Amino acid sequence: MEKTDDQNCQERHEEDNPKRSPFDFVIKQFQGKKCAPEERKEQPSAIKQFFKGFDFGKSEIKDRRETEETETNNAGADDQSEKQDLSVEDGLSHLTSEAESPSGEQRFNQFMEKLGKKPNSKNLDLNNCALSATDITELASLLPFLTELEEISLSWNGCVGGTLKALTVHLHHVNQLKVLRLNNCRLTAEDVISLGEAFEIVSQLEELDLSWNSNIGGKLSLLTKKLQEGCKLKCLKITDCNLTAKDGESLAEILNVMPNLEVLDLSINKNIGCSMKVIAQDLKNVPGLRELNLHMCGLKQDSLQGLDTALQHLAELRKLDISCNREIGGGFKASTAHLASLKNLEILDLHQCCVTEEDMTALSQVIPLLSSLQELNLSSNKNIGPSSDPLLGKLRFLPKLRSLTISNCGLGEESLSSLAESALHLPELEILDLSWNKCVGGNLKLLLGALKLATEIQVLRLSSCNLVAEDLALLTSLRQDGHLARLQKLDLSYNNIISDEGWAVFCQGLGAFKELSELDLSLRPSSCRDCGPWFRELLAALTQLPALAELGMQRWALSESQRKQMEGFNQDNKRNIRFDC
Repeated sequence: MEKTDDQNCQERHEEDNPKRSPFDFVIKQFQGKKCAPEERKEQPSAIKQFFKGFDFGKSEIKDRRETEETETNNAGADDQSEKQDLSVEDGLSHLTSEAESPSGEQRFNQFMEKLGKKPNSKNLDLNNCALSATDITELASLLPFLTELEEISLSWNGCVGGTLKALTVHLHHVNQLKVLRLNNCRLTAEDVISLGEAFEIVSQLEELDLSWNSNIGGKLSLLTKKLQEGCKLKCLKITDCNLTAKDGESLAEILNVMPNLEVLDLSINKNIGCSMKVIAQDLKNVPGLRELNLHMCGLKQDSLQGLDTALQHLAELRKLDISCNREIGGGFKASTAHLASLKNLEILDLHQCCVTEEDMTALSQVIPLLSSLQELNLSSNKNIGPSSDPLLGKLRFLPKLRSLTISNCGLGEESLSSLAESALHLPELEILDLSWNKCVGGNLKLLLGALKLATEIQVLRLSSCNLVAEDLALLTSLRQDGHLARLQKLDLSYNNIISDEGWAVFCQGLGAFKELSELDLSLRPSSCRDCGPWFRELLAALTQLPALAELGMQRWALSESQRKQMEGFNQDNKRNIRFDC
């Protein structure tokens, strides 16, 4: 006989569930199974479930079917409850993971610690840290947490080149950025483009230093064309970037959008001199310029003329450096008309400009009118010689002069006498460099009066001056009489003709120079000479100079015993004593 569907269902159920008594089911209902409140309302009571097996006319199959449905519902409730528990546990686990993960500040601190730097929320100084491309990417990811950042310095990290875009796309997070320094980072054309795009974001930028990136040459327009009207740049440095004449023209075109510019440094770009006339014409757009550095820019006489014309618009200029432009020699006589108008000029650097005697005549009429001048450098203009007398004699009109550098100028005794007379009126003089002027040897006594009054002098350079024992004795007596009390650096190198007796007298009085931090007694590179009997006096004096950090003793031949004594003193006192013979 063929089985009915109900019978088949019953057999399958009995295979999976062994027979139980009705009492087993009642007990199961009271075992505390979890279920939703709604499901509990729909479930039959335990008493009713117990008596269902005794109802009139109801089959056992129906009872078991209801039993199966009830257990299924209970099991579903259990599963749902377990899922909810797991969901809660997962949520707690997620919150715990977030709590344990480092914050942005912690990540930044860890990043800086890894590089051996102290974290600073306003100044990010990572100069010369051997950064990798990965470091730059990591740094970029930290920018959103550095909203107070005002300075970023990544100079001398070659791996920055080619990776700058990873950083610039996040600069909008540091919209208070004022200083960005990228010296010697091997920047590429793509980096320059990225930097240009960043100008639209970092509107508060005041200083940009791209020096020592030679690949910028010929590509400066990729940057300058992005500068917008009202740019807040105050300082722009592009030293030694292999700039071309075209780059100079690009720079000239955007000077009108940088009205706040105060510092412009184009030094060591030898090819930019060809466009200097164009640049000079637009300097009138930056009337607040305070510092103009054109050292070694390939300037010519016509460039100097254009520059002089521009000076009439630069009344705020404090520093003018046109040094190491040899082809401007002979051009000063026709290009100093507006130099005298720089009443606020403090620093004038004309060293190694091939200045001629006619130039000196013109400069002698102008420089004494620069009443605020504090530093004057005329060094390595070998031809000025006797023609320097008028200028040196008028330095008395520069009472604020603190630094005078006239080394290797072929000075004569008359020039030295003119200088000595003017120096009596220079009470604030701190630095005097007369090196490589042979006339000083034997004539230092001409400066005796000036050196007595120079109470502020800290640096005295007399290298290769043909000094004699008498000159060293003069220095010693000055100090013993209470003069030169603030002297910190004394250069007596390359004075080979000083006798052993002269060195002995000097070393005996050397201990009186209590503020001395640097002393150079080295001989010429081609020389080698025994230290002589004065070594003992030198060693004794060194113990009396607590501030001395560097001592030059090159080309002085030391015995094994003397060398050991110097090395011991070097190590024990943590000094830097240089000797090689």
